[in-house]
Amino acid sequence: MNGVNPRFDFTAPLPSLQELGRTHFIAIGGSGMSGVARVLIARGVPVSGSDMADSPVLQALSAEGARTSVGHDPANVEGVDTVVISSAIREDNVELAAARAAGLRVLHRSQALAASMADSRRVAVAGANGKTTTTSMLTVALQEAGVDPSFAAGGELARHGTNAHWGGGDVFVAEADESDGSFLVYRPLVGIVTNVQPDHLDFYGTAANVADAYQRFAETIAPDGLLVACHDDPGSLALASARRAAGARVLTYGFAGDADLVLSDPTADGLTTTAVLTGPGGVCHPLSLQVPGRHNLLNAAAAYLAASEGLGVDAEAVLHGLAQFSGTRRRFEVKGKVDGVRVVDDYAHNGPKVAAVVCTAADIAAPARLHVVFQPHLYSRTRDFAEDFARGLAPAHTVVLMDIYGAREQPMEGITSEVIAAPLRALAPEAELIVAPPREQIPALLAQRAREGDVVLVVGAGDVTRLGPEIVAALRSR
Repeated sequence: MNGVNPRFDFTAPLPSLQELGRTHFIAIGGSGMSGVARVLIARGVPVSGSDMADSPVLQALSAEGARTSVGHDPANVEGVDTVVISSAIREDNVELAAARAAGLRVLHRSQALAASMADSRRVAVAGANGKTTTTSMLTVALQEAGVDPSFAAGGELARHGTNAHWGGGDVFVAEADESDGSFLVYRPLVGIVTNVQPDHLDFYGTAANVADAYQRFAETIAPDGLLVACHDDPGSLALASARRAAGARVLTYGFAGDADLVLSDPTADGLTTTAVLTGPGGVCHPLSLQVPGRHNLLNAAAAYLAASEGLGVDAEAVLHGLAQFSGTRRRFEVKGKVDGVRVVDDYAHNGPKVAAVVCTAADIAAPARLHVVFQPHLYSRTRDFAEDFARGLAPAHTVVLMDIYGAREQPMEGITSEVIAAPLRALAPEAELIVAPPREQIPALLAQRAREGDVVLVVGAGDVTRLGPEIVAALRSR
């Protein structure tokens, strides 16, 4: 719990793409792992992979050229040169144990991805919130500008239906995950930091360790590169100030008037958002997005600076590209609309993310009502940030709190959804709060309450995403 990963040295030299040889992914179906596998397949690396259950992702990877298998078996690593894992793979996994015993090279997924980048101009997108959307926005903007970047994101781009691609240009855009320290591996030309906030304290232990990790990330940016940082976030602004003092090139963005790129005049119309960008020298540009929320205006501003100032792409082409961005899977993704009721799914799983998406949904629903289904993710995160979650959920008319999705953690004594419910009752006494109902009853509960104009928001990083289509079906059959 000090922010140092005992299993991987993310500052160590990496093998070349050619040295990877036959590469096997353990749990290849995961969102991060599948993206890296796609890039390696496209680069001609022989790829195999296993996962505990069959899935559309495994089937798609098989169609793209990977040899996939269901279930973990030591035989799967026979004849393999390199094994790729994520931090979620335990050392007692039978395939990993066999790889260790055979002396095979074992890489973290980020190391395998970095090895695939070769001589690309790299952009690494970091931050507690907004990484996936900013990565996706930048990718689409560059594509529309004719750059044809490679990319690896934590979610599927709506327009492509994939989370990774090897492009024909010289730019590689990667979402850089801070949760296990692996964002130190990329050594980018352009680094984006959307915010520096205490999260993943099960790994970092303290907020100070989190801030120190982002400082180390910023120090990995090339000496002639650019740090793009959010002026409106105190942690990101402190990082920007420190890097400027060290002589690094830094540009900030935000609604604050003293940012290098200032957002102003934000307007919202349903799911679309506009603003004005004013850059150095007072040059103004209109910004138009097909996605809602002030947080997405900030994400777009980061992408704009990275593309125009960091990579030298024409500003007008970047703005045109941002206007074409149609969203990312599980980031305010509309699952359906029935009788005037919108059902939206979102991956938000920490306090600021939940607050941003709930605020956006409440604005869209007004003057009608917002109904939120929230599944807390991780016992430690729920324990540490219960009051933040409560504040974020407070604008909703109805809140359904599901049981905690433990993911990699075991249950903790006394930590249940009730630790969020208690402060929420005090903050929003008028809201209807339903705590830990049977999962199968939730679609009907929402269908009974939702009326024309209302928004139903399904939020969380666990299996709560499956509820969206079920709620749509319940609305249709009521």
